[in-house]
Amino acid sequence: MHDVSTGETDTERYRRVSAIFESAGFLHTLGVRLEAVGPGTCVTSLALTPALKQQHGFTHAGVVTTLADHTAGGAARAALPPGRDVLTLELKINFLRPGRGDRLVARGRTLRAGRTVVVSESEVFAVADGEEELIAKLLSTLTVLDERPFAVVSALERP
Repeated sequence: MHDVSTGETDTERYRRVSAIFESAGFLHTLGVRLEAVGPGTCVTSLALTPALKQQHGFTHAGVVTTLADHTAGGAARAALPPGRDVLTLELKINFLRPGRGDRLVARGRTLRAGRTVVVSESEVFAVADGEEELIAKLLSTLTVLDERPFAVVSALERP
């Protein structure tokens, strides 16, 4: 399939968005996985381990926020033409309930992609026994900038 707005194929868009996930070392530390990319959309996941939980046994808010922020950013990048990138300017997150379960899934979508600013959102779901429960919702404002080389994380630096 070809996207009329950017002129790129689904595969090209996926590669462009996956580059921001592959080059972010902190995401490797957390175990974030890019699951899907579409025009202005992004889906990610991560397996919950004891290291990602806070003192009460729930998923740490920083983990949830990181997953939500990067997923919204992936959706924003997927809405832009090749050669353009995004950087979060502001975000607002609501934690709706504690994160419990085996993994988290985040779904992001672009609400508006302009020439200089993109607004996107993401929802984070905790998955337990195959059932999803919405635990957080994020709204993000991102600035649009020219694509730059990433600080690539080498295989030796990855956990």
